[in-house]
Amino acid sequence: MKRHLILALGLVVLGGLLMGMAPEAKVDHELVGSSKCKSCHKKIGNPYVLWQDSAHAKAYETLGTPEAKKIAADQGLGDPQKEEACLKCHVTRVFLGNPAVNAKGKYADTEGVGCEACHGAGSDYKKKKIMKDHDAAVANGMIREKTEEHCTQCHNSDSPTYKEFDMEKRWAEIDHPVTEKK
Repeated sequence: MKRHLILALGLVVLGGLLMGMAPEAKVDHELVGSSKCKSCHKKIGNPYVLWQDSAHAKAYETLGTPEAKKIAADQGLGDPQKEEACLKCHVTRVFLGNPAVNAKGKYADTEGVGCEACHGAGSDYKKKKIMKDHDAAVANGMIREKTEEHCTQCHNSDSPTYKEFDMEKRWAEIDHPVTEKK
């Protein structure tokens, strides 16, 4: 009886040690960049082109304008292209809370507010096999945020350039197909 107890206890300790040596499970999704989305989604209405021509794609660029620099200076901030207070609405990475950037991806802050700002960091759902299964894509981090709460995290009166936000009108400007046409 005593030998069985010692054996069982030894197995529990060994199991704990082995689990402690196992690599951590990956729980955070990484950014891959909008250009990674383009390669597959050009077949479904080319939302990349719609995005590329949008104000979202130029959001980081606008922070380099004389107007943005003046607004930042008036608020006691430095370079708006480096200030967290500005980047949180002009850069996908900061908007999403600074997730890691996938080493094989093509993400850069200069893309502004990209696909992943609304669809979630794409490293774990970008594969075609996963994307073809909506539930699998969602389980791997894909979202489709069509809520006023999501948009008004930036489009609100805290913004120094705020203009009245009309959700339906603004959504129509960025809406795009999400599945292949049958």
